[in-house]
Formats: sequence, C-alpha cells, structure tokens
Amino acid sequence: MHAFEALLIVMAAAVVLSLLAGRLKAPFPPFLAMAGAGAAFIPFAPDIGLDPQLALALFVAPVLLDAAFDSSLRDLRRNIVPIACLSLAAVAVTTVAVALVARTLMPALPWAAAVALGAIVAPPDAAAATAVLRLVPAPYRVRTVLEGESLFNDAGSLLVYRFAVAATVGALPAGAALPLQVVWALVGSVVFAVAVAWLQDRLMRRLEDPPPAIVLQFVGGFGVWIAAERLGLSGIITIVVFAMAVSRMGARNPARVRLPAYAVWETVVFGLNAMAFMMVGLQIGPIWENLAPAQRGDYAVFALAVLATCVAARFAWVMGYGTVVRFKNHVWGANPPPGMSPPTARSGLVVAWAGMRGVVSLAAAYALPADFPMRDLILLSVFVVVMGTLVVQGLTLGPLIRALRLGGDDTLDADIRLARIASVEAALKSIEGRTDPQADRLRADYSERRAALNGIDDGDGRVLLPVDNLALTVLQAKRDRLLTLRLEGTISDAAYYQLEEELDRHELALTPVIR
Repeated sequence: MHAFEALLIVMAAAVVLSLLAGRLKAPFPPFLAMAGAGAAFIPFAPDIGLDPQLALALFVAPVLLDAAFDSSLRDLRRNIVPIACLSLAAVAVTTVAVALVARTLMPALPWAAAVALGAIVAPPDAAAATAVLRLVPAPYRVRTVLEGESLFNDAGSLLVYRFAVAATVGALPAGAALPLQVVWALVGSVVFAVAVAWLQDRLMRRLEDPPPAIVLQFVGGFGVWIAAERLGLSGIITIVVFAMAVSRMGARNPARVRLPAYAVWETVVFGLNAMAFMMVGLQIGPIWENLAPAQRGDYAVFALAVLATCVAARFAWVMGYGTVVRFKNHVWGANPPPGMSPPTARSGLVVAWAGMRGVVSLAAAYALPADFPMRDLILLSVFVVVMGTLVVQGLTLGPLIRALRLGGDDTLDADIRLARIASVEAALKSIEGRTDPQADRLRADYSERRAALNGIDDGDGRVLLPVDNLALTVLQAKRDRLLTLRLEGTISDAAYYQLEEELDRHELALTPVIR
C-alpha cells in the first residue's frame, strides 16, 4: 500500500468516525484515538516517514493557532489565577511525578529523558474536552478554564520538553547562557509574534481574493513557527501570541475572505488530527512486534503506570487547589469574576477528569530524535496515555457531568444577546434623520427586530421573524427555478454557479451559526 493510498483511507475513516460519533451523540476524539490504535496493527501497513523536526510544526502549529485565534482575552484575564495554576503548577506536578515514576520503574532511563517524557504527557488537550462540552451543558467558566489551560500549558510543557531533550543529547546551554536563552525564548517570542502578525495584517489588507489570502494565512501560521524555532524562540508561545494578535488586527478583513478561511482551517485541523493519530499508530505496530514477550509485559506495565500517574497527579492538584480556594472564599470572602459561576467541588471534579491528552503529546513524542534514549518506550507510553485518557475519560466525561447535575449557565448567551441588541441599536442610529424609502424600509425591519429582542430574557437572543421564514421559502423557490434553467440548458453552468453563491450568502444570513 502506498502512502497516498493510506492517507486516503485514513481521511475516509475519519469522516466515517465523525458520522458515527454524531449519530451516537458522542465526542469525536475518542473514536479517532481508537482508530489510531487500530492503525498500529493493520496488516501490510505502509512505511510512512516524516522528519521528526517537522512533526511539531505540521501537527501542533495549526491546532494551536486555531485554538488561540478563538480565545477571549477578557475571559482569560478574568480566570487568570485558575488558568495559571493549571498551566504552570499542574503541568509541573505532572512532569515531576511522571519522571519519578519512570525512573523508579526503569532506572536505565536517564533523568533528562524521564523529564522529557513527563513534559510530553503533562499538557491536556482542551479540544477533546470542548468536544464533550458541546454535547453536554456545563458552566461557561469550566469551558473557559479548560480552553485557556490548553493554550498555556502547551507552552510551558514544551519549553521544558525542549530543554530536557537538549540535556539528553548534550546540547543544553551551560552557565549563564541557560537563563538568557529562557528569557530570549519568552520575551523574544512575544515580540517576534506581534511583529509578524502586524506584517501579515498589512499584507492581508491588500488581498481581496480568498485563495491568495488563505495561502498567506498558511504561510504565516507555519512560517512563524519554523522561523521561531530557527531563531531559538519558543514555537508554542510564538504561535499563540501570533494567533491572538492576528485575530484582533484582522477583525475588519472582508467577509468574502474570512468565511472561506474559517472553513479551510477547520478542515485542515480535522485532517491533521487524523494524520497525527495514524502516523503515531503506524509507529507503535513495529515497536510492539519487535519486543520480546517479556519486554512487552515490562513496557505495558511502564506505560500503564505513566497513565495512572498522569490521571492521579491532575486529580490531586485540581481537587487540592479547589479545596484551598473554597476555604479562602469562605473565610475571607471573595466573589467570582463578573458573569462567572463560583468554583465548586463538582466543577472541580469535571476539570480534574477533563485531562485528556491529544495531538500535542503525540507530535512531541514523534518529534524525539531517532537516537533518543528508549525512544520506543517513550513513544509507546505516550500513545497509551493519549489512548487511555481520550477513550476512558473522553467517553465518561459527559455522563459524569450529567450525574453531577452540573448544568450550563447563561453567560455566553447573555453576551450574545447583549451584542445583538447593541448591533441593532447601532443599525438604527446609522439611519437616523433619513426619510427616504430605503431608510424607512430598513428602520421598520430593525425596529421589529429590536422589539423582538427586548422581549427575550433567555437564550442567545436569536429571533426568526415571519419575514425570515418567508425569505427562506422564497430562496428555495429561486433555487428550484435556477436548477431547472440549468438542466434545460437555458443558462450556462457559470451563470448558475454565480447565482447559486449569491443565494448561499443570503441563506447563511438567515440560518444560525452552530459552534
């Protein structure tokens, strides 16, 4: 089987698994993890090679860019303390705990390599938790903390990973050069990311066609990571800051560029996640087959011990931190951030159990040098951690939320309602003083929408007026007539596609966005 044929099979399997997950109303990542495990033992599996140095840039950069682009600075500031504790302290605790367990079970494993293993499996993947929280209502604060944690724990853990790998292969700077390199990686990454984001934004303003604009986004997303690594900066910090800056600088980009770009990026991230699980799965099969029966038992015990340590370390830290916060709030009194629900033991259980690992850990393990000490053992252990957390925790997180009766809140919906009302008010204000028929027509429409919005106290405030339902019916009639004209040969396909796109844009304006 050729590599391209295998890639097509993986993409087709990913689509089928996505459909299956949707039919079962279950999160998609656990199914992807199980497919990756199945790829490990496919007969006649192809030998697909990838430069380990490119693994992080290929698999991690676009995933983090996509997540950081959607992040809210306001929510991150409001929850900076729990996010920082999870991003820094929890990752540090997990890294140290895994390193100690690894050295205890495998004394031949160098300390630096054990720390590298701990750093690889320390950062949870919020995408898996978010996939669950889309299906089961949960407090907005929980989702915000998990998504914010994902952005910054990757930065911290992969920075430790970078120095641990350098120490293992004898390339770690000595003396004063080490703290200087850390400062350069932190400060330099932020400055470089903002500068590149500014440059890309200036170029984007000159592009009006979607294809070159989207290509420029890919060049910027992958290029900023590669350039940061070449300059000795942190690729993770650079890509996160770059995405946050671009999302705010490019807020006024034209819709005809922005909408196709969103669809392309979502598709690319979907495909790269599937590829990452396949690539690592194809590595696991030969590793397992080449082990002697006695070694298999030792490797399995080691990997399961690492998995148990990851789960226990996160659980202990999150629940311990939550207990301290609730005690402090009870003794001294403290209010949660505006619009946010206070932390509870039940929300702490959800955050603790939402520690699924994902593509970042897989890519970091794959990126280890070929001559890294016990690379096969580390790769197998990381795969078991990702598999175990995604399948066990990923499939049980939803039932846990339901059992705890945690429920959702109105935080995000209230924000959307507020924004809808404000935008309608802005529309009406923009035509104040005008008495022409066009302004009167718009004024009547927006006045009706404002009245409908003011009568809504819950939900996200989306109103579908009778005229909107009628407009959808009219659009369908226009589509049917256009299709008839095309099939009869009355109009050309080029004319049909142009008018179809115009109708699509009208329909999108009348249908809700599903997130």
